[in-house]
Amino acid sequence: MTAENSREFDVIVIGAGAVGENVADRVVRGGLSAVIIENELVGGECSYWACIPSKALLRPGSVLHAAQLIPGATEAVTGVLDANAALNHRDWFTSNWQDGGQVEWLDSAGIELIRGRGRITGPREVQVDGLDGNSYALKAHHAVVVATGSTPTIPAIPGLSDVPFWTTRGATSAKEVPRRLVVLGGGVAGVEMAQAFARLGSDVTLIARGRLLSTYPEEAAELVLAGLRADGVAVHLHTDVRSVEKADDGSLAVAIDGKSVPADKLLVASGRHPALANLGLENVGIEAEDGKLKLSTDPSGLVQGPASDGTSGLWLYAAGDAAGKVLLTHQGKYEARATGDAIVARARGTLRGTPKPWSSLAHTANDHAVPSVVFTDPEVASVGPTLEQALLQGRNVTGVELPINVSGSQLYAPDYKGWAQIVVDEDRKVILGATFVGPGVAELLHSATIAIVGEVPMDRLWHAVPSYPTISEVWLRLLEKYGL
Repeated sequence: MTAENSREFDVIVIGAGAVGENVADRVVRGGLSAVIIENELVGGECSYWACIPSKALLRPGSVLHAAQLIPGATEAVTGVLDANAALNHRDWFTSNWQDGGQVEWLDSAGIELIRGRGRITGPREVQVDGLDGNSYALKAHHAVVVATGSTPTIPAIPGLSDVPFWTTRGATSAKEVPRRLVVLGGGVAGVEMAQAFARLGSDVTLIARGRLLSTYPEEAAELVLAGLRADGVAVHLHTDVRSVEKADDGSLAVAIDGKSVPADKLLVASGRHPALANLGLENVGIEAEDGKLKLSTDPSGLVQGPASDGTSGLWLYAAGDAAGKVLLTHQGKYEARATGDAIVARARGTLRGTPKPWSSLAHTANDHAVPSVVFTDPEVASVGPTLEQALLQGRNVTGVELPINVSGSQLYAPDYKGWAQIVVDEDRKVILGATFVGPGVAELLHSATIAIVGEVPMDRLWHAVPSYPTISEVWLRLLEKYGL
């Protein structure tokens, strides 16, 4: 290694996805220097293979379906989706998988970029095998941040490793719409991609080991199931895949109980796990448990555990999917902002120990108010625990549920079908959780998140009057049913 490739920075960030970018930005704003290491595209999974392209593929079908439901618009909509136009729009939305704009932003923010693979070699030390053929020995004065995201979890199905298949990357970057698509997995990615491709023209079969959307209320899952079936998706629930084989004509055969399902493309959407392999974590005392690497972090993202330099180890951080707490882009960016600010505070000596809950340096919302949206048609929008989850936690709660049937929903669509639930903490008389299901409900979610984070008392929430006629009027109906 040549001397000129030995560099020092205040903070080294491994991973230039949305999380890594936000950590680096916050520390630079705080007066520290930062370098970010990335071996793929700057902007990461969300920008090119997850949030952005998947929603771009879903949106055309949602718009067309909404128009088809309204008299006057129905008569004007005479065609079907143009799959090629939808794919081209997706390409535009992902900048054609070019990261020039993201790199320009790093430059403007004063963040240095090294393209390559980073590996922790010791306390505050990272070696980078550069994509330019050079090696870089980096030293951090204050922190190394692991922001490497997550990677697909592939199930052990006989024959699967011997055949070509898509993970979500393959689906969201597809160049054409397959004639027959089989989706393995009934989670968020599985149901979103099943509906997107069904509306783009694929003959779709979805196979799930349990029910759909198992972390959401069953009422929500049932409405999504009805939406999928209305789009022609064949859904097999509580079904195991016995094997996968490749036929002579290049197609695939997916064996389930009593039948074989043919596929031109197979999408494996069986969840994700933190991408921590080959990062050199063992060099700082972090070993795999039961064959799995896992990082334990405090509320600021500081990694807990042994440090090989004999110190308290106040230098290694993780944020976003890599931290393994909440695998959602928006929540990862929230963590990143707090983590970056905490690194600056510790560097200045203004933070010692664990940050206070709900301070700008803590990821407190991870434990109380994680918003999530399933962008199917109907949408599912949820924050905080469901009633079932709250009861399992031993909380003294009341659940209030009702169909969404207000003037705003009927204006949206005459045959609008939706459902709403709030979970009320009876000891404190505040909302703990909320779930909305139906077309357009994603925009209801932030009001619920604010109510939960702000711990707005139920009797005060009664004075937050929803505009008429909007779907938000469901809030009034929920509070009335609760007894206000």
